[in-house]
Amino acid sequence: MKLTLSAITLAAVVATSAHAQGLSYPVTRKADQVDAYHGTAVADPYRWLEDDNSAETKAWVIAQNQVTDKFLEAMPQRLPARRIYTELYNFERFGIPFTEGGRYFWSRNDGLQQQNVIYTAKSLKDTPVVALDPNLLSKDGTVALTGLVPSRDGKLLAYGTAGAGSDWQVWKVRDLATGQDLADKIDWVKFSTAAWTADGKGFFYSRYDAPAEGTKLTGANYFQKLYYHRLGTSQSEDVLVAENRDDKEWGFGADVSDDGQLLLINVWKSAGSKNGLMVLPLPKGAFAGGKPQPITLDFDAQYTPVVVAGGKLVVKTDKGAPRGKLVAIDLKNPAPAGWKTLVAEGPDAMTGASGVGGRFLLSYLNDAATLVRVHGADGKQLTEVKLPGVGTASGFGGRWGDKETFFSYTSLTTPSEIHRYDVKTGKIELFKKPKTAFNADDFETRREFVTSKDGTRFPIFIAAKKGLKLDGSNPTLLYGYGGFDISITPTYGVTAASWLKMGGVYVIASIRGGGEYGSAWHDAGTKLKKQNVFDDFIAAGEWLVKNKVASPATLAINGGSNGGLLVGAVANQRPDLFAAAVPQVGVLDMLRYQNFTIGWAWATDYGTSADSPEMFKALYAYSPMHNIKSGAKYPAVMITTGDHDDRVVPAHSFKYAATLQAADTGPAPKLIRIETNAGHGAGKPTSKIIEERSDILAFIANTMKLDVK
Repeated sequence: MKLTLSAITLAAVVATSAHAQGLSYPVTRKADQVDAYHGTAVADPYRWLEDDNSAETKAWVIAQNQVTDKFLEAMPQRLPARRIYTELYNFERFGIPFTEGGRYFWSRNDGLQQQNVIYTAKSLKDTPVVALDPNLLSKDGTVALTGLVPSRDGKLLAYGTAGAGSDWQVWKVRDLATGQDLADKIDWVKFSTAAWTADGKGFFYSRYDAPAEGTKLTGANYFQKLYYHRLGTSQSEDVLVAENRDDKEWGFGADVSDDGQLLLINVWKSAGSKNGLMVLPLPKGAFAGGKPQPITLDFDAQYTPVVVAGGKLVVKTDKGAPRGKLVAIDLKNPAPAGWKTLVAEGPDAMTGASGVGGRFLLSYLNDAATLVRVHGADGKQLTEVKLPGVGTASGFGGRWGDKETFFSYTSLTTPSEIHRYDVKTGKIELFKKPKTAFNADDFETRREFVTSKDGTRFPIFIAAKKGLKLDGSNPTLLYGYGGFDISITPTYGVTAASWLKMGGVYVIASIRGGGEYGSAWHDAGTKLKKQNVFDDFIAAGEWLVKNKVASPATLAINGGSNGGLLVGAVANQRPDLFAAAVPQVGVLDMLRYQNFTIGWAWATDYGTSADSPEMFKALYAYSPMHNIKSGAKYPAVMITTGDHDDRVVPAHSFKYAATLQAADTGPAPKLIRIETNAGHGAGKPTSKIIEERSDILAFIANTMKLDVK
């Protein structure tokens, strides 16, 4: 979105502003737009804000940002909050290493680099060299790396990039010996990585057809196709591997087995965890065409390939096992009746599985904290990985023949450490431990359990300075998500660390809709049961007040994307419980979300307004934009979005902000902060991260009259 407008146009917008709630907001034009849903008429007066390319919308964005900028600039907490955030963000960070073709690869950021740099080395003792520096791809750091996959011999690197936070990717190939890119260029890639054939002659990827003119940022994405690209040829010559002309919702993810003999195709239809699975032989590690053969296309459960070994395909699935299990599939007789259970469902949710060094490394969540168990090739448990503490561990990738793997460990007060794990001996060695300005010894994290409205019990994690005084006066920030089978577990973040250093308490809630306790936990927060998610989050806030961690005057809530929906809905339902609410890039119009980009894929969690009268009624009852209570005293609200967000399009935030500002919701500010040249969040440069998140903390601190030094 180009925001340069004539002075006349902008002046016209600002001149129509009106004084309301102690702030002068731009008055947003109302149109006579009314839609009928199953016999119910619903007004949508700000429909015109869905057109992010119109001059009127661009002028509205500038006018709103002027109001917000003026308010933020006047806050005494803004500068110290930014200094604190910058200081804590400025530390050396590393990604989890992986190996390919006799090389190690990992990412590193020296602290304030806009984008992480990719390094490679032949051994961990060698001095690493730069394989790819995304900071050289744009002057302002808004071109980000979206994925990288080395060829099996480690000589070439396929990598994807995206500009301004977009989901659209461009893939190229770099020769690691020369540091130069080949002529190959792949366009219109979305929600895909690359998978090399073992012969190194090409790779598989998924793409959409080029969008129609003017629909790149908002148009719906359907009919994804899987292709094979042979190096040295034009994209127009790529071979179509898989598509479904009869079902526009099919999408494809591809991986090549460790032995290079089989293409594993994950078939997805939505953002949910249920998927199909197909395979395609790759004779002698090369692509020879052919039609993929289905293992299952029932879309009745999750099927995640783990490894192909001994003629068996091992898959992690929740078919008949809501908390997950491992099954072995005979590739010569893949019918489900012949599947053999290798590792049965247990009391904890299996959240990850990998096959490394002839063993299975299985990650579980026990009350939202990670456990990692090691099983032999026959499925029998051998041992557990001894993690540094109660927190979150991730990684453990590799191939069946590898001797080692790497993982990260973190908690709310522990920055991510990288460890090397010897699969055979179980020995753990520290690879990288960051040094930060955050003194973790001054703080502690404890896990508590909250009972929701219907009696469901769930964990929250509370990070605070040691010796916290429980008198209800502590500035407290509560974070949640609650959707799409995504688990919220204790991890270190600079936002939490900065809030703690500012004198606050930071809390995360592992509520329904996530994957903390398996697929049944996820399902309990979807569609007609979505209200459970909001009830859980409200219960967490009530627990914090009842136990005198905070009070309604010192409690704020924050969440992004689906978590932005959570914050918007809960602020409507319990405006009396919170002092401040910050919904980031939120899904806020539940009646029309499915009409934009990949929104239709979220129907597995939400349902749509077109499904049935009952589903419409449920969505209409909690949709943040449609349930703002005029006459109620609302908390201070700051909405954040990016003008290039093509995941949750900014119209959600635009229309919600306009509705909120037009209602009588009390004197607290109702602002929208619109980041330019930014998207949903992925790949956002360091400078924009620091500015946005420190502004969020300063806004909350200002609401609570917190003196930030």
